[in-house]
This record gives sequence, C-alpha cells and structure tokens, in this order.
Amino acid sequence: MFFVASLSPFDPLVAYLGDNYQFATAAQREAARAAYGIDRPWLQAWWEWLTGLVHGDLGWSSTQSQPVATVLAERLPFTLGLSAAALALAAVLGVLVGAIAGMRRGGRLDRACTGFAVTMAAVPPFVVSLVLVATVAGGLRWLPTSGAAAPGEDYTVGGVAVHAVLPLIALTVSQLPWLLLAMRAAVVDATGSDAVRAARARGIDGWALLRGHIAPVSVLPTLALLGTRLPELIAGAAIVETVFGWPGMAAVLVESAAALDFPLLATLTVGAALAVLAGSALSDAAAVAVDPRIELTA
Repeated sequence: MFFVASLSPFDPLVAYLGDNYQFATAAQREAARAAYGIDRPWLQAWWEWLTGLVHGDLGWSSTQSQPVATVLAERLPFTLGLSAAALALAAVLGVLVGAIAGMRRGGRLDRACTGFAVTMAAVPPFVVSLVLVATVAGGLRWLPTSGAAAPGEDYTVGGVAVHAVLPLIALTVSQLPWLLLAMRAAVVDATGSDAVRAARARGIDGWALLRGHIAPVSVLPTLALLGTRLPELIAGAAIVETVFGWPGMAAVLVESAAALDFPLLATLTVGAALAVLAGSALSDAAAVAVDPRIELTA
C-alpha cells in the first residue's frame, strides 16, 4: 500500500497548502515537505509506521491534525453502525423475500422481485443516493439531506437515527439484489430435490416445508455470499457517506489518499482487509452452525 500510494500522481503538498501552494517558493515547498514528513521514501515511511504499530502507536494524521487513534474513535462508529445495519437489513430482506419468490417461481411476486434485483444490481450506489436526496429529502422534505445532526447541534441518538434513514436505505438497496437472487436461486434448486419431493409426499407443504426442509439448505449460499460482499459494502459505504455527508471514514479516506497521509491511509487499508477476512471467517462459521454436516479443517 505504501509503494502504490507513492506512485500516486497527486502532490500531497497541494492538499496541505491549498491556495498557498502556487504562491510558495521552491525553498518554502521543500521546507513544508520536510515539516509534514512527505519527503521520506515510501520504504522509510512504512518502516516507521510499522515500528510504531508494534508499540501500539497508530501514528499522527497530518490531514486531520489528530492522532490516528482519535480519528478512528470519532468516525469509525458511524461507519461501522451504518454498514452493519445495512448488511443485516439486506440479509434479512434477501433471505425472506428470496425464499418467498423462489417458492412461487414464475408468479407475480417472483417476476417483480427478480426484475427489481436485476435492475438495482446495475445501478451504482451514488445514483440511488442522489435519487433519494432529490425526491425524499429535497422534493418531499421528509428527511434531512446530509450529516448526522442538525447544524450547530450535538449528536443525539434520535438525531443520528433520523439522519441515518436515507443512507441506510441507499446502502441496503446496493447490497440487496445479489443476496435476494442468490436465495431465490437456492430455493428453486432445493424445491426440485428428492428430499423436498419426499416431504411433500408426506403432506408437508407451505411454511412448514420452507422452514424445515428448504430454508436450512438454501440459506448456505447466501451466508457464503455475505462474506464475499464485504469489499463492495466498504466501497459502497464510502460512496454513500460522501453523498450524504455522513461523518464516517469516507471523507478522511479520500483526504488521506490524496495527501499521502500514510499513517491514516495504512490503518484504514489494513482495517478494511482485516474486516474482509473476519467477515469471510464468520460466514464460514455461520454455515457450519446452520449445517453440522459441514466440517472445517485446519
């Protein structure tokens, strides 16, 4: 990550000096580079960050003028809360609606759900976000357009919840199509299995058939898909946060990348990678819990 960031075409000094960059002399620019520590080779910057990390020091964010630990403590809860709520809501809706649509293959509900999922899978998250801002927030004025609190007010549980409605909808919609389609396809396959035919021959049908024979098998592909969707969830959360001005990690991520704020950028990159690995492991563990026939071997 340090090596790739060093190849960035952005001049980090522009981000630090702003409009004063064009008026600064060559000597002033070199002095500023030394003061901000951006004149160091990327290998040296990486080693200093790594040695500090070993001692529990995440470093100093030059773009935020704060320790990286403070930036994470202030902003990470907003990103984690929004992302976790969106993923959980998308998973619940995807499993329920996908199961019902799969049980009624070819019906109106199935066609409507499939059409919605295929359409929304092709729509980027920022388009959904802008449509929500233009219609619900701007046109109807039902909900606030940005932020997590009214201007000049402190964060409150109620205020954050109201401001989170539109970002939550946008991020949920971006994750829902694939989960819904995966669950529907798994249910369709399960309904044609010999075990389900035998259950129907014994008089089991409807919700009892879905709950006892189809859902436990069909939910496994959806659980596996949850782990692989985490990278897109992280990217989608960054886009949605930017559109709605959500005080999460998106803004500081962009700033740290443009200004080569190595300590903050490295922490966010490693954190995102660990989140993806943890999500994949949790999805595998959930699959084992749902179906004991699956075994995990080291």
